[in-house]
Amino acid sequence: MRGREDLVLPHERVDDLQRNGYGIIQDPGRFCFGMDAVLLSGFAKVKEGETVVDLGTGTGIIPILLEAKTAGAHFTGLEIQPESADMARRSVEYNGIGDRVSIVTGDIKEASRIFGAASVDVVTTNPPYMIGQHGMVNDADAKTIARHEVLCTLDDILRESARLLKPQGRFYMVHRPFRLAEIFCKMVEYHIEPKRMQLVYPYVDKEPNMVLIEGMRGGKSRITVEKPLIVYREPGKYTDEIYDIYGY
Repeated sequence: MRGREDLVLPHERVDDLQRNGYGIIQDPGRFCFGMDAVLLSGFAKVKEGETVVDLGTGTGIIPILLEAKTAGAHFTGLEIQPESADMARRSVEYNGIGDRVSIVTGDIKEASRIFGAASVDVVTTNPPYMIGQHGMVNDADAKTIARHEVLCTLDDILRESARLLKPQGRFYMVHRPFRLAEIFCKMVEYHIEPKRMQLVYPYVDKEPNMVLIEGMRGGKSRITVEKPLIVYREPGKYTDEIYDIYGY
């Protein structure tokens, strides 16, 4: 195994994940993970012995956090951008968790072919939120691909998740509330029944800007709406719930 310092390139940094002494390699010039990925890792439930695939893993933040937080057997991140996948692999090696976390370079649209149908207990995803060309500046840079449906759509994600999941397997996603109607329609279309939802508010008196969703492949029609998650109690100060999720 290479020394930790040899895994980080000169233009990169290592962010402390506040879990198990883990760090993650980030390139400030590319898309860096945000709070949405951390909140999803706290919302997702992974049971002992289960297998997880994270679609569009970026630099591997969700598999690495889930490995730290849960008793799942194995976590795999699928990422189409080779540079991001390389950073994710180096972060896995940096943390010494290669026996439980794998990174695969590939296309979400091919996920069920890559991993096999009905082969996974849990699917997680922090997908691009924006539709098509809305607000785009560059056609194919790393930040644009992470934020906009350039290389995959919501339909691609739900279709492939439905194919990947075992019967009664669980699906976890963080997204934007303005697309909730579309999200639920697509989930039901692909027989991933919405089971649990939590809205995330920046402040108690502001509109929600994120939504955490759990679905079950082949589940019965019943959804639980959890109490709102408030991020800040005042500018620069998280609520206790956020500090708990981050692990401070």
